[in-house]
Amino acid sequence: MRDDPDTVCLYIPLMKDLNMSWHEIKKCSRSELNGLLQAYNTHETMHAFDGYTSESISNLAKQDPSIRSKYNRSMLTKSRMEDRLLIKKKKQVGFKQSLGIK
Repeated sequence: MRDDPDTVCLYIPLMKDLNMSWHEIKKCSRSELNGLLQAYNTHETMHAFDGYTSESISNLAKQDPSIRSKYNRSMLTKSRMEDRLLIKKKKQVGFKQSLGIK
């Protein structure tokens, strides 16, 4: 392999995290590889704080303030992707409203 940033930034994440073989990587075009890495990065950003509540993030942010900006970026990315995929959060509807009674 070459001594090159592509090796570190492109090939190793594809091989390690996406379980692609060297042969599969060589078959893909450069734009396909970049697309795979961008999609993987977006997925990691979206799900970086799964399982955490806003209270636990506040507690963690007391020790490391950069966590709050990472959490906000994660929530923003998740919201943007849900909007693009037309995933709407269900509004709380009362029993009478669901039956059409005012």
